[in-house]
Amino acid sequence: MRALVVYCHPKSDSFTAAVRDVVLEGLHAAGAEVRLTDLYARGFQPCLDAAEWTGYEDVTRNVRPVERDVADLQWCDTLVFVYPTWWYGLPAMLKGWLDRVMVPGIAFQMPCAEHATIRPGLTHITRMGVFTTCGASRWLTALVGAPGKRTLLRGLRMICARGCRTVFAAHYLMDSSTPESRARHLRRVARQVDRLTGAAPRREAMA
Repeated sequence: MRALVVYCHPKSDSFTAAVRDVVLEGLHAAGAEVRLTDLYARGFQPCLDAAEWTGYEDVTRNVRPVERDVADLQWCDTLVFVYPTWWYGLPAMLKGWLDRVMVPGIAFQMPCAEHATIRPGLTHITRMGVFTTCGASRWLTALVGAPGKRTLLRGLRMICARGCRTVFAAHYLMDSSTPESRARHLRRVARQVDRLTGAAPRREAMA
């Protein structure tokens, strides 16, 4: 198992960082090879500029600006996202990572004479985990349509392997969270990582 963890939060001491650590612990406990990309720590540039847009469909050169990330994407069979939900969706940094890294010829194949629509390119990715926090309640997030969750677990999953296994965990009402609710959520995250990896539940996750 080769897991790429895409982590997105500007503060190193955030609760999202604690979620990331639980995710990493669970992956390592399951014997996975792990690569972590910390978008803010790297200073990842999320904006797709004019030059990249112009060469977006040129599969001979569209990878060059994001070679590191594309190499990680091609290496992994498990893709995990850890991020805060802002305005019901993905942070601009993470959305920009998708914009720049999910290029034609890698993430998907463009329409052609034989195919009227795009075709999946990430068929080597068989597992996906999404771990987030939301300031809004569960019902309000659902009412708005949970666009961030849908982007990953519907849109991105469609270009991964057929039957790609997915897990999801969100701490809603984060702004009124308590130490107890945060501890419960970390246990929930641990259980979901175990589901993702197929590992036996860890004793601390069941406490």
